[in-house]
Amino acid sequence: KQWYQRRVRGGEKAVLKMVGICLNPDMDTIGGEVFQSSESDAERRDNELLAVKAADKLLQDLRPTSAQTAVRVKILEGYCGLNSLNKQNAERALESFMEIVATQSDHVPALLGSAVAFMLLKQAPKARNQLKRISKMSWNPLDAEEFEKAWLLLADIYIMSSKFDLAQDLLKKCLQHNQSCFKAWEYQGYIHEKESSYKDAALNYEKAWQFSNFTNPTIGFKLAFNYLKAKRFVDAIEVCHKVLQAHPQYPKIRKDILEKARANIRV
Repeated sequence: KQWYQRRVRGGEKAVLKMVGICLNPDMDTIGGEVFQSSESDAERRDNELLAVKAADKLLQDLRPTSAQTAVRVKILEGYCGLNSLNKQNAERALESFMEIVATQSDHVPALLGSAVAFMLLKQAPKARNQLKRISKMSWNPLDAEEFEKAWLLLADIYIMSSKFDLAQDLLKKCLQHNQSCFKAWEYQGYIHEKESSYKDAALNYEKAWQFSNFTNPTIGFKLAFNYLKAKRFVDAIEVCHKVLQAHPQYPKIRKDILEKARANIRV
C-alpha cells in the first residue's frame, strides 16, 4: 500500500510539473512588463492557448490525494485562467487566489498568483503590496520557486519605475538562493544596459545565455548587442552565428548586429 501511495504521489508531482511547463515553457516573468514584446505574434498566441487547453485537460484528469495537492491544483487552474488573457477569467482566478489567502494568509503561491492577476488586470499598486508581503517572509525550500518568481516580478515593477537599487537587492536575493536563475542575470544585464555600462551588461547577459543553455534567441541578441557596444566584435559575431544556427528565422540579429560587427572588424 505504501509503495502504491508513493507511486500515486510521484505521478501527481509529474503532472503538476507538466502543467507548469505548459503554462510557462520559456520561464518568463508572468505579469512582468520589462521584457514584454510590443509585437503581437498571432502564431505564438495560438500556441499559448493550445498549451492552456492541454494544461486544463491534465488538471481535470487529476484526482488529488491530499489537501495540499488540491490547493496546488486550484492555483494552477487560476494560472490557466490568467493565461487565457480573458478579463473575466483573470478576475475569477484572482477570486480563487484570494479565497486561499483568506484562510492561509502566508500562502506564498496564492499571494504570488494574486499579484500576477493584479498585474494582468492593470492594478500594479495592489500587485506590489502582495509581492512586498512575500519579500518580507522567511524563505523556505518548499516554496522556493514561488519566492523566486515573486522577487523577479517585484524587481520588474521596480525597474519599470527606474528604482534600480531596489530591483538589484531582489535580484541578488534570487541569485543567493539560485545561482543559475537566468532571469535574474538577464534583469541585471538590462539594468546595466540602461545605465550604458555595456561591459557589465555583457557579463550579466553571458550568465543569462549560459544558464538558458545557449538557446534563448532574445538573450543571445542582447548579449551580442552589448558585445557590439563594448567593441567585442569577434564575440558578437560568434553569438550571432549560434543564434542563427538554432533560429534561422531570426534575421533581426543578422541585420542589426552581425553585419555591423563584421564592418567594424574590416575597418
